Amino acid sequence: MKAFRFATPLLASLALLSANLHAADNIKVGVLTTLSGPASAPGIDQRDAINLAMKLLGNKLGGLPAELITVDDQFSPDAAKQAADRLLRRDKIDVLTGVIYSNVLLAVVPSAVANKTVVVSSNAGPAAIAGKECSPYFFSASWQNDATHEAAGKYMTDKGYKRVALIAPNYPAGKDAAAGFKRFFKGELASEMYPKLGQLDFAAEIAQIRSTDVDAIYYFLPSGMGVNFTKQYAAAGMSSKIARVFQAYDADQQMLTIGELIEGVVNTGQWSSDMDNDANKRFVSEFTKAYGRVPSMYASQAWDVVGLLDVAVRNVGGKIEDRDAFIAAIRAAKGFKSVRGDFRFGSNHFPIQSQYARVVTKGADGKYLNRMVGPVLKDHGDAYIGECAMK
Repeated sequence: MKAFRFATPLLASLALLSANLHAADNIKVGVLTTLSGPASAPGIDQRDAINLAMKLLGNKLGGLPAELITVDDQFSPDAAKQAADRLLRRDKIDVLTGVIYSNVLLAVVPSAVANKTVVVSSNAGPAAIAGKECSPYFFSASWQNDATHEAAGKYMTDKGYKRVALIAPNYPAGKDAAAGFKRFFKGELASEMYPKLGQLDFAAEIAQIRSTDVDAIYYFLPSGMGVNFTKQYAAAGMSSKIARVFQAYDADQQMLTIGELIEGVVNTGQWSSDMDNDANKRFVSEFTKAYGRVPSMYASQAWDVVGLLDVAVRNVGGKIEDRDAFIAAIRAAKGFKSVRGDFRFGSNHFPIQSQYARVVTKGADGKYLNRMVGPVLKDHGDAYIGECAMK
């Protein structure tokens, strides 16, 4: 993708508003996410978490009546940009959230920033926006893309793996994943493969792994890609050929439907459903009760977006038109109780948070889930914060 630059650098002040602002009548939140096609499972989880969190808040944020406008981005940057432009210009949203895939996010953020609309990503966190292209209007309530893969690289190094094959899709988050993994893995990358985003046939990649002398593989293949790869890998008889398989956080609820094929697989992320804090216990309980399934990490991030916005709106007394104050309240996150425990933003508006190892385990009910192994990187910031002009 072509590089872009946000129109509003840090030192160009945000629009100043009158000190006599009154609380808004309502707040409009645009939820732009992937809701159709084989890549839609994470987006559906996010939509469900946002809808449930809003219902439990009486459809208010910080006491202010809230209107959600949910749009399918169709897994297409072009369709997403058109939808985002409608949300910004026709619906005049106050906040844009959602967005699963980084190529989609990179297509829509410039318009939102030019419109001085706050964006709170509930998943995608590309390197460009964390670094030189950071903006006061953009926040990530999830991660910077590299982070979970950095944790995987460190974990595999700590466990003594020497030669690894890496697979990640050829799009911004896939490249960030590879960069993060290589930053912390100290062994040899014997093979790197970058299939097309959305690819579902992995015969060529499996053949390449078969012909390469490695003692483990690491892959980041989101949504249906990971399911198909895992099934094909097992069908090819590869499970006995390679010592261990490690996954990114996409060893999540969609993958767990084929849990018998990934039992014992280690994956990394900043959250697990068995994290022991009150906010997470309530989230898992309410989500499971409402939908009959354990929430995914995608759902946990979307739930946190609602909680973050709720305290920010409350902390400005509903005066969301005072954009400076609203942005400052989001950044401070005062009173916010994240399902992942401790949470704070770095100066580039990306989280500083711990990354954990999780392992796919068969529960007493016969269903598969991730169990916490322990922290890999504590209070971990991203690699690009020094490139961001905001302080």
